[in-house]
Amino acid sequence: MNIGIDLLYVKHNKVGGIESYIRNLMDGFIKYADDKFKFYLFTSRDNYESFSNYFNSSNFNNILCNVKSSKVGKRLIWESLHIDSLAKKNNIDIMFIPVYNKPFFTFSGIPYITVIHDLQILHYPQYFSKIRYNWMKISWKNALKTSKKIIAISNYVKDDIINSFGIDPKKIDVIYNPIVINKNIKNDINFEQLKDKYNIEKDNYFYTVSSMAPHKNLITLLKVIHRINIENIDLPNKLVITGIGGDSKNKLLQFIDKYNLKDYVIITGFISNEERDCLYKNCKLFLFSSTFEGFGMPPIEALMNGIPVVTTKCTSIPEVTENKAVYVDNPFVVNEWIEKIKISINKNQNKEQFDKYDLENVSKAYLEQFISVSKY
Repeated sequence: MNIGIDLLYVKHNKVGGIESYIRNLMDGFIKYADDKFKFYLFTSRDNYESFSNYFNSSNFNNILCNVKSSKVGKRLIWESLHIDSLAKKNNIDIMFIPVYNKPFFTFSGIPYITVIHDLQILHYPQYFSKIRYNWMKISWKNALKTSKKIIAISNYVKDDIINSFGIDPKKIDVIYNPIVINKNIKNDINFEQLKDKYNIEKDNYFYTVSSMAPHKNLITLLKVIHRINIENIDLPNKLVITGIGGDSKNKLLQFIDKYNLKDYVIITGFISNEERDCLYKNCKLFLFSSTFEGFGMPPIEALMNGIPVVTTKCTSIPEVTENKAVYVDNPFVVNEWIEKIKISINKNQNKEQFDKYDLENVSKAYLEQFISVSKY
């Protein structure tokens, strides 16, 4: 069975959790797919090198496409015009689209499986241009209508799709994201390097992993840090933020500058998984202020590392964290964040287990989908 995986959307180190999702999943395919599965990765001129490690496996092959992922408009057009015929030329049995943008022109008869991670733009249209809003709606409708199967990454997303588009629930299956925790990090060695790099102390900083998009609500966490500092509240007074940029980046930087928080808010930008995991394991508390998530990997990663989490009750977050965190009722109220932080700060947090996010379980669930769709 030849499985094509469309990776043209991956702008390496710039698409955050969705890139982590597909790389984790392909790691799982290497480990848990038997020899009857052959994977063909459709890569672009500017991202194929980032996937080179997969080509060491005899079950993985590269199909280099004459397009750049960074040129989004041209890439989307190229995808719709060419990827289906290219799949047919390479004898692909099933095309796997890990994001919403299933090609529009698919005449080969190859069945498609498309993953929808969220419908954020329907809920926050004010953060997007009208062109992008309309494009996303058209793309979702195309994927929902023409894919043999839709994968939603949480029950929240599945329900949202059904309520928003009226699609038959039988066409949608829920498969949660795979989460991989590196249990072999030598924390003491790594943290000594990070301690000087970021001017932080072990167990004396808050941590969050988040883009700087408006719905991530990082401005509220900055206000929390400001309040802790000006009122000398007996809590850690530093916040480390790891993640890529976003539309709120300038607003956040302006707030940091206005209130002299440069020594108290550390923005790492994109970092390696090893460095990120070390920051997880040595923080005092993990804060996740997002108001919209189709899944939300970071608070689960923190809980799996044995770190207490304070987060919101918004969208999928209580579902995927299985109510194992502490939740604020109003994500925008600074006082409530501080009270919940005080409740959580000395909490004895065990390393939580989430079997449904286990790499083997998730990988095999996708492999079962490939087998099921191939029987249509």
